[in-house]
Amino acid sequence: MSVDMNSQGSDSNEEDYDPNCEEEEEDEDPGDIEDYYDGVANDVEQQGADAFDPEEYQFTCLTYKESESTLNEHMASLAATLKVSHAVAKLVLVSFHWQISEILERHKSNAAQLLVEARVQPTSSKHAMVHSSHHCAVCMQFVRKENLLSLACQHQFCRSCWEQHCTVLVKDGVGVGVSCMAQDCLLRTPEDFVFPLLPSEELKDKYRRYLFRDYVESHYQLQLCPGADCPMVIQVQEPKARRVQCNRCNEVFCFKCRQMYHAPTDCATIRKWLTKCADDSETANYISAHTKDCPKCNICIEKNGGCNHMVMGFSLFSADFCWMCLGDWKTHGSEYYECSRYKENPDIVNQSQQAQAREALKKYLFYFERWENHNKSLQLEAQTYQRIQEKIQERVMNNLGTWIDWQYLQNAAKLLAKCRYTLQYTYPYAYYMESGPRKKLFEYQQAQLEAEIENLSWKVERADSYDRGDLENQMHIAEQRRRTLLKDFHDT
Repeated sequence: MSVDMNSQGSDSNEEDYDPNCEEEEEDEDPGDIEDYYDGVANDVEQQGADAFDPEEYQFTCLTYKESESTLNEHMASLAATLKVSHAVAKLVLVSFHWQISEILERHKSNAAQLLVEARVQPTSSKHAMVHSSHHCAVCMQFVRKENLLSLACQHQFCRSCWEQHCTVLVKDGVGVGVSCMAQDCLLRTPEDFVFPLLPSEELKDKYRRYLFRDYVESHYQLQLCPGADCPMVIQVQEPKARRVQCNRCNEVFCFKCRQMYHAPTDCATIRKWLTKCADDSETANYISAHTKDCPKCNICIEKNGGCNHMVMGFSLFSADFCWMCLGDWKTHGSEYYECSRYKENPDIVNQSQQAQAREALKKYLFYFERWENHNKSLQLEAQTYQRIQEKIQERVMNNLGTWIDWQYLQNAAKLLAKCRYTLQYTYPYAYYMESGPRKKLFEYQQAQLEAEIENLSWKVERADSYDRGDLENQMHIAEQRRRTLLKDFHDT
C-alpha cells in the first residue's frame, strides 16, 4: 500500500402493502461492493470437509400476496380445529408466534386456558364480575342496548366511543394491539370487530397494513424486508442469525434482528456495540481521523487503499510499516498479527477506579479503531473494485480477452470485501468476550484471517504483478480462514 502525503496533517403489484412505508430510510453506505457474496464460489471451490459453508442458509422471498396466502392457510386450518372465527384464530396465532404444534398441544390439554392466554377470552372470575347496564363506561351516557358493544369480557361501551378508540389507535399505527377500553382488561379486539368501526377506507387500508405487519413480525419463520419501500417477506424453516438478501431490492440483513449482517457477533452483542459507539461518538470522531504520522519521518500521511501494509519510498529513506500499530512490517509477525490482539492488564483490578476507567477507555479505543479501520478499508477497496472493472472493460474493448477471461480479478475484489466484512465484525465479538482459552483461540484465528486478508488486499491492488494461479490461491486461503473462524465461533 503506497500512501498519499498530506501537507496539512423491481415492479410490485398495486395491491402490495409496504409495512415499512412510514419508517425513515437509512443512508446507504457509499463504500459497499454490491453482491460480493455472489459469483466467487468457482474461484475458491473447496473439497471435502473444507467445503462446508457455515453461512449456508435456506430462505425464500415472498411477495405480499404469497405471504398473505401462507398466513391465511395457517389461520383457516387452526380456526377449523379450534372452532373459532378466523379473526380469533389470527390472534391466537400471534400470541404463540404461529407455532401451530405448540398451540395444538395447549388446546389438547386445556382449550379454555389457551384462549385466555391468547387474550381473546377473559378468565371466568373477571367475566362473572360484569353487570349489565345501559350506560357507556367511557362517556357515562345512557345508551340504547343495540348501540352498546363489547368483547367476550362483556365490558360495554357505546359505538361512538368504540369508533373513537379504534380510530385513534389505528392512526397511531396500532394493529393487533387494539384492545378493550376497560381498565386492566387486556382482551384484544379481533379484526372483524374493528373494521366496521373505522370511518373511512383510508383508515381501513392502514389497519390492514398494520395487521399484516404484526402478523409477519410475530411469525417465527417470517421477517419483513427492511429495505426502503419494499413489501417483500423473507421466509425460513429455522430462524437463525444468518445472512439473507431480498431478491427485489437486494437489501442484505440478519434474519433474526433485521439489522446489518454481523457474523460472528450475535444480535444482542452487536446492539450493545453500536449503542456504545453512538454514545461515545465524540471519542469515535477523534479516533477516526484519516491521517497519521509516518513512524520514520513524522510526515502526515493518509491511507489511499484498503491494505494495512504501508510503503513509503524516497531517495533518502524508505518505510515499510503497519497502518494500525505503526510497527515495522518485517517484524510484524509472520504467524499472526500481534496488533489485532488487545493485551489486558492483569493487575488492573487492584488499581484505582480512575486507572480502571482509563484502561476501559483504552480497551474500547483499541477495538473501535480496528473496527472503523476495516470499515474504511471496505470503502477504499470499493474504489479498487471500480478500477478493476474499468480495467477489464478496457482490455475487452482492446480485444485482450473476454469478460470471462478477466472475471477472476473482479471475483478477487468481491472475496476481499466478503472477508474484510467478516473481519470487521470480529472486533465487537472480541471486545465483549471473556478472557480465557476460547478467547485465545478466537484471537489466533482472527489474526490468521487478518494476515491473509492483508496479503489478498496487497495482491488485489497489484493484480497485474501476480498471475491468476497465485491470486486464486490467496483467495482460497483467505476464504478458508474465514470459514474456519465462523464454523468455530458463529452461533449455529
